[in-house]
Amino acid sequence: MSATIDTISTKKVLIVASNPAVSATTGWPIGMWIAELSHPYWEFVENGYEVTIASPDGGKLELDSWSNPHDESGYSAHDLLSAGFLAMPQTKELIENTVKLSDVNPDDYDALFLVGGQAPMYTFVDNEDLHKFVADFYESNKVTAIVCHATCVLLKTKLSNGELLVKDKTWTGFANSEEQFADNYVGKRIQPFWIEEEANKIDDTNFIVAGQFRSHAVRDGNLITGQQQYSGGAAAKLVIETLGQ
Repeated sequence: MSATIDTISTKKVLIVASNPAVSATTGWPIGMWIAELSHPYWEFVENGYEVTIASPDGGKLELDSWSNPHDESGYSAHDLLSAGFLAMPQTKELIENTVKLSDVNPDDYDALFLVGGQAPMYTFVDNEDLHKFVADFYESNKVTAIVCHATCVLLKTKLSNGELLVKDKTWTGFANSEEQFADNYVGKRIQPFWIEEEANKIDDTNFIVAGQFRSHAVRDGNLITGQQQYSGGAAAKLVIETLGQ
């Protein structure tokens, strides 16, 4: 019996979120979308996983203001899970003092989960160190999950054979229709490029989207992707399902 118990180990997940940035198109301070971190975090800890939150530069994360349930816009006032995450000192501390990604040993983790928001479109898309981290993790035959605007990394992340990670893969990310809705909502262009538009220029890949702002997550082998902020929990559940197989 003791030998059986000794073989049981706690699964560990590394969540990576963007450091703060400033949008070149709107001039807004931008960051990560809290629901894409808090909802997956909840799924993982509820299943007994250990979670580390990291960022490329380490340190304090900032929220996209509209993702904050307490923001005066009221855009995410319905997000009680994120409100609870931000209210609890022990969880709030996790995003006020993130681990620097270069200090992380990927061998310590069973799954990788990249969080979206507006900032990844500037801080992730051309970050070659992050691209290599993602590619190496994936090529170690481990579960690699990416949601919302963080999927911009998949437009450029290449494997050791020089081919894009998404070659011959089915995946998803923020949809053109959702970008258009957001632009119309604020009355201006928000993003420097649209992920679906760029993905459609890539040969030998299958980028798919579901209904506008509907929960939608896709698994293709060890690659898991989520469409937008309502898909983080669904993507986390696919991670848990995959690790359990």
